[in-house]
Amino acid sequence: MPLARLSAWLRRRAEDVMVLMLLAMFLVFLLQIVSRYLLNLPMGWTHEVSVVLWIWLVLFGAAFVIRDAEEMRFDLVYAAVGARTRRVFALITAAVTVIAFVWSMPATWDYVTFMKVEKSAYLRIRFDWLYAIYVVFAVAMIVRYLWVGFRAIYGHGPEAYDPTKASSGV
Repeated sequence: MPLARLSAWLRRRAEDVMVLMLLAMFLVFLLQIVSRYLLNLPMGWTHEVSVVLWIWLVLFGAAFVIRDAEEMRFDLVYAAVGARTRRVFALITAAVTVIAFVWSMPATWDYVTFMKVEKSAYLRIRFDWLYAIYVVFAVAMIVRYLWVGFRAIYGHGPEAYDPTKASSGV
């Protein structure tokens, strides 16, 4: 399987995981509303599950689903400069991002692994498992921005903003 096809297949599977997380969050949210307002029987675990799923959705999605072109940029600035300057911007952004994530990784790892001593209030899930997604996110950002920097060095910077193209609005 060529790398492009494998990448597209993995991205679709990551989207499937996000859909399942969003569905679970929605169903738990509905259960929370029904139990609290119709049955007058509030359940705390539903709120806990919703919060954890939201954190995982955001970080998992940013790590594995959002494409580089869908990330937020200063489009007014990017539109006003040429391709070479956009490549320089991409290289600077990549370098700063990689340095920041690599520099913070030891403290992040220490904090997440330290959190094994705490458990969630209702489901009793260890916090190191709940917050491990941040380590995955940080590693994915390091890899992604190393790739962005590599591409910027070898002539592939971000595309100029095109207002005529449909986008996610991000």
